Amino acid sequence: MTKPDTAALTYPFEPPAPRHTVELAPGVRWIRLSMPFRLDHINVWTIDTRDGWVLVDTGLNDPATVADWLALMAQGPLARPLQGVYATHMHPDHIGLAGWFTRRAGIPLHMSRLEYLSCRVMHADTNREAPPDGVLFHRRAGWSEAAIEGYRSRFGSFGKHIHALPESFRRLQDCDLVPLGPHDWRVITTGGHSPEHACLYCHNLNLLIAGDQVLPRISSNVSVFATEPQANPLKEWYESLDKLAREVPADVLVLPSHNEPFYGLHQRLDSLRASQDQALERLRQSLCNGPQRIVDVFPALFHRAIGAQDGQQLSLATGEAVACMNYLIAESAVECAVSGDGVAWYALKS
Repeated sequence: MTKPDTAALTYPFEPPAPRHTVELAPGVRWIRLSMPFRLDHINVWTIDTRDGWVLVDTGLNDPATVADWLALMAQGPLARPLQGVYATHMHPDHIGLAGWFTRRAGIPLHMSRLEYLSCRVMHADTNREAPPDGVLFHRRAGWSEAAIEGYRSRFGSFGKHIHALPESFRRLQDCDLVPLGPHDWRVITTGGHSPEHACLYCHNLNLLIAGDQVLPRISSNVSVFATEPQANPLKEWYESLDKLAREVPADVLVLPSHNEPFYGLHQRLDSLRASQDQALERLRQSLCNGPQRIVDVFPALFHRAIGAQDGQQLSLATGEAVACMNYLIAESAVECAVSGDGVAWYALKS
């Protein structure tokens, strides 16, 4: 989708060097961990407590990230005891080492219930054969047989970068006040990007740990998956933008999981909404040319070509396009008919 205007945002901090921290507020530190993907980093956060520290998000379960953590915890402020792990949501870059940390230190994992349970279910798919429902979902989107074979070969890879989660967790719920160090942090759950994403807002420090819900230079993926093909995550995402605008002040320092901490939360929320509105309008205009499959509408939604040879990007694009279609169907703007070969064709509702 288009990159929204980010001119109103300001970035007061430079990223930390590898295996170093930057203190953003008293006792709150920023760490940047590398990742071997197009999006090549994740930001994680530590918060000092009286006797140690807690960690918010962990990075991937891979040897390079483990080596970075061992170096970070060998000296300085992180040489003190780790007392808890908090996860904003279930994606591997955020929760990949949660099991490693909790078992190593004998400490609890804190996260929302839907994120924990969803992650356990998806992790259990590791090395399983692709289910028939998944094949039908992608055929319905208009995937070629070659692309579907690629899906079959990739299925079950979600757990590759996740250390097995602990067998129990401590639940984070919306509006919980979590004492971390000398301050309380309020849990604000949001939807769209993941089932029950948990942001953490500290009124006293005027900080928002935003996870993937609000990013300054890119937009989060909002997708429909084969497990719930009629889902409407885009509606939840829009509602979450409104919720953050109501519950978090405009002058907060936002700590996002990617890019840099920034000021300008409300401007960014407005920009994200406007960008998504524009994408939906382009989609409507595309459908003026007649019924189309999901794979046919990629040019209306994305500014670079989506090829079948890049299976991960094809999957992300498909999930986002279905999310847009499901949203418009719920708004009574679009209707869907499935042809005899199992392919869904979308058209403007007359």
